[in-house]
Amino acid sequence: MVQLLRNFRFQITLRQSAEAALGSAPRTVPSTADSGDSLGDGGFQECSGLDLEMDVQSINEGGRNDGVIQRAGRAKYSPIVLKRGMFYGDEGSVNADVWSWLQDAVSGVRPIRRYDGVIEVMSVGQEVAATWVFERGLPSRVSGPTLNAKSGDVAIEELTIAHQGLKLVQE
Repeated sequence: MVQLLRNFRFQITLRQSAEAALGSAPRTVPSTADSGDSLGDGGFQECSGLDLEMDVQSINEGGRNDGVIQRAGRAKYSPIVLKRGMFYGDEGSVNADVWSWLQDAVSGVRPIRRYDGVIEVMSVGQEVAATWVFERGLPSRVSGPTLNAKSGDVAIEELTIAHQGLKLVQE
């Protein structure tokens, strides 16, 4: 039986990275447990940037005229882009900590807080069908909604998070 996945049913959790100071990225997978300080849990209408691209280096070998050797290079990660949503607090109110996160980084508060993220795609029965995790995220852009009294727009129109690693986790 084929499980029906709906790509618009997902949830996002941000937890402070275990290695908060500058340095190399941890090689462990972030979890959904409350291991670090939580920036929040969020609901967004759109999530993009679940991309991984590997640099492939072509090497011309002397005497070999029928092709080139292909070598694996560095990985490049696209930033995670979350659109039309918000992070919410414990009482269901809007959580403004994302704005503070970016404002602290811009105003020179050091060390810059980094957050690991968990993006869970939910199946029809509200079970987790797929989980992506990213490591050591930094806010690179936050934009608020266009304020219009006729619409019910919420706290964040778009949040862009640069990060140092992305994995698809097998449950």
